Amino acid sequence: MKCPFCSNAETQVVETRVSEDGDFIRRRRQCGACEKRFTTYERPDVTFPAVVKKDGRRIEFERAKLLASMNLALRKRPVSTEQVDGAIERIEEKLLTMGVREIASNRIGELVMRELKKLDKVAYVRFASVYRSFEDIDEFKTLVDEVRR
Repeated sequence: MKCPFCSNAETQVVETRVSEDGDFIRRRRQCGACEKRFTTYERPDVTFPAVVKKDGRRIEFERAKLLASMNLALRKRPVSTEQVDGAIERIEEKLLTMGVREIASNRIGELVMRELKKLDKVAYVRFASVYRSFEDIDEFKTLVDEVRR
């Protein structure tokens, strides 16, 4: 593994841990040249369904996009990184267990909303207000009333 700091190809694993649920392996590595440490993660390489956008385009599923959209909704909210990672893993697991080759982007949006609702009600309302593109204040009020119940 190449060092991200000095690009030296010689790095050594100094610590290995398996995640609690066994889904990935975390490795601490140390560079042989600059002696800086960094973390790598090993995950199984699996094929996710293609995402079908509203305009009919098909794109590759990207975990980074999912993380970015959830982090935007969760900005300045009291939710830990571990909780967000867990939510993303549940969404990914659901996508894999569906056994489909393609999935509509709005279906992924619904999965995100379900996870956000469990994590933080404010983040859920933030995401839903953009995702559902409300036309007027009454639609927004209905959503807020639903969350209050």
